Amino acid sequence: MEKFGANKVIKEHIHNTDLCTYFVGFDLTDSGNNEYRINSLVDLLTNVIPEYAFGYKDDISSPKIITYLTEAAKAIYSIDEFQKVRDIYKSGGQIEDNIADKYLRRGEFGELILHLLLRDYHNTIPLISKIYFKDSIGSNVHGFDAVHINPDEKTLWLGESKIYTDGKAGVKALIEDIKNHITSNYLDNEFAIIKRKITNVTNIPDIEYWQNLLNKATTLREKFKNITIPLLCVYESDNFTKYNDEVNEFIQDYEKEIKELYEYFVDNNDHPLKTSLNIVLLLFPVKSKKEVVGRLHKNLSMIQELGAL
Repeated sequence: MEKFGANKVIKEHIHNTDLCTYFVGFDLTDSGNNEYRINSLVDLLTNVIPEYAFGYKDDISSPKIITYLTEAAKAIYSIDEFQKVRDIYKSGGQIEDNIADKYLRRGEFGELILHLLLRDYHNTIPLISKIYFKDSIGSNVHGFDAVHINPDEKTLWLGESKIYTDGKAGVKALIEDIKNHITSNYLDNEFAIIKRKITNVTNIPDIEYWQNLLNKATTLREKFKNITIPLLCVYESDNFTKYNDEVNEFIQDYEKEIKELYEYFVDNNDHPLKTSLNIVLLLFPVKSKKEVVGRLHKNLSMIQELGAL
């Protein structure tokens, strides 16, 4: 069941066990022309911000939404990379694909988009919020970009996300992420942190099950049976400039582009444990990375200012 109504804006075109793809289409304007639905996308993502920042809370409701939004904005901008990225986009710049400081990419809201897609299309709930549980003011937030669970399937979802101009570069970076993060030492350390932070969580169903799964004594083989690894690549596509409607030609070019990126991932994913991993590649082309990220920071900055009034 969808939490945020994403299907009204984001179309899921492919839903397979190892590949899911999405896109935002076009709509009529007052002038009679079709335009990319950037406003609808940014509004949708803005509505996700409170849960993204604070985690799964039953009391995030309409009467309190302004309070939660302003508190969420404050929490997000207490983290260095979000502040720095906001300033970059505010000045008219953007993060380049080859940037050396990989943590700055967190400030581009890839985690936010991943959170939405997992919630609305994969029936997950967040086990923890990395924003809410960060260790200190101003510190970088390390670890997986998403730590969710699917209570019905009893699966733990450990996600990574990238927002790139070039799709192939984004997929390549995701391959590097799983090489670095899907190791016994990294997982043991990350699971120990997560287990400690959920000790007093009361609103997660079957919390004992998840604590046991995260236990160091549980074998890696058993953990992998119950873990799904979603890898999200948001990237720019010329199809949204070339076309102004989801006509047959648009879908054909979209599917061709998706196929090329998926095949690139399959051909280049040389993780030694790949046959034991349940990986699903999420591909989400957009018209302009700069516009999506810039507009989100503009909205969040305005919301932060509301809290200062």
